Amino acid sequence: MTTMKPNLSLTVDPKVAHTFEKYPPHILPKMLLLRALILETAADLPTVSSLEETLKWGEPSYITPKGSTLRMDWKEKAPEQYALYFKCTSKIVPTIKEVFGDTFEYEKDRALLFPTGKNIPKDAVKTCIGFALRYHEVKHLPLLGWEIGDAGLKMEDEG
Repeated sequence: MTTMKPNLSLTVDPKVAHTFEKYPPHILPKMLLLRALILETAADLPTVSSLEETLKWGEPSYITPKGSTLRMDWKEKAPEQYALYFKCTSKIVPTIKEVFGDTFEYEKDRALLFPTGKNIPKDAVKTCIGFALRYHEVKHLPLLGWEIGDAGLKMEDEG
């Protein structure tokens, strides 16, 4: 169960639950894990105060007032993978490629692809989710506000 910070307002469209119910039994836990990572990341980010869970193009989607829409889905035409989608005209996926390289499989500049038979790198996925949830706050910053140093990846101090 995800513990939400008291000041995070979550708006949920009830139709999203029906979409989750349609996923095959072996895919549902993977989709629920992505959802949990999105909710956890939103709760962890101090500048994110609200999150909307809705459907866009029939897919579970997440948006914050200062963020870029995240979508996720599994499709019958590619049953061996599921994906986390980002706005293809944003800097998000190019930045993910620069920061994480071959940690992920990509669909052009629009998605991270996850093989159904493998575990996902949760911390890296949460960083990618954070790029989207804060996008309009950080799109002007190199690496969308992250620094790569000797100690690894860390968020820049903006203030």
